[in-house]
Amino acid sequence: MQVLSSRVDLAAFYSRLADAQQRVLMIDYDGTLAPFKIRPEQAVPYPGVLEALRALMEQESTRVVIVSGRRAMEVAELLPLRRKPEIWGAHGWERVTPQGETQMQEPADEVQDALAQAESAAGAIQAAGTRLERKPASIAFHWRGVEDAAVGALRERVSSAWKPLADGGLLELMPFDGGLELRACGTNKQHAVKVVLSETPPDSAVAYLGDDITDEDAFRAVKAQGLAVLVRPEFRETAADLWIKPPQELLAFLENWRDKPAQGA
Repeated sequence: MQVLSSRVDLAAFYSRLADAQQRVLMIDYDGTLAPFKIRPEQAVPYPGVLEALRALMEQESTRVVIVSGRRAMEVAELLPLRRKPEIWGAHGWERVTPQGETQMQEPADEVQDALAQAESAAGAIQAAGTRLERKPASIAFHWRGVEDAAVGALRERVSSAWKPLADGGLLELMPFDGGLELRACGTNKQHAVKVVLSETPPDSAVAYLGDDITDEDAFRAVKAQGLAVLVRPEFRETAADLWIKPPQELLAFLENWRDKPAQGA
């Protein structure tokens, strides 16, 4: 565990965690709660994570929010919890409440048309081991599992095919761990964080945990009120305040949160 920002006093954060009447824990899924897998349906949480989440979900003072690039229902299927967390899926375009109510934004027709063009263009590029994933407001080209020697050429071909669509201002081209994604502008994980923070009293204890470049805008947003935590085995440049390695340091963080009962709990 390594503190990355001089503005952060970890002991003070844990003290605030114990004193706060409300705590909000926002967590990415792939790469954070679960290791990456070539087949996404096999990406189950690290050992011990489900038990830690179950304990947190039992705390009335803790609001657990999963923020993922995946579709929300995919995440729900991978988290067999008695109490359901709130899930934001598709980089903030979907929101599923613990009661199962779904809210979804629809991208403009021009965006849908551009994504259809991107899907057609990428269909001609696919090779053994690649996967194309269409979401409500984005399309992702996955190459996790492809031989390293072939990744550079795939990245270049997909970038060349999709960059003209991104240059129009409606879409943005984003790298992620294991691929490239072309997504609609205007809504991302930062949007989800800002909505959650708008619903959270300012004296609450808040943290966001994520691993990927797609979590960076969420890190910047959460720092207005809480702690940004990078979760990954190897360090990379980041806006986060704290770096922890999964699974041991991740479990320690979750258990530390669990073991500090909030005021009035």
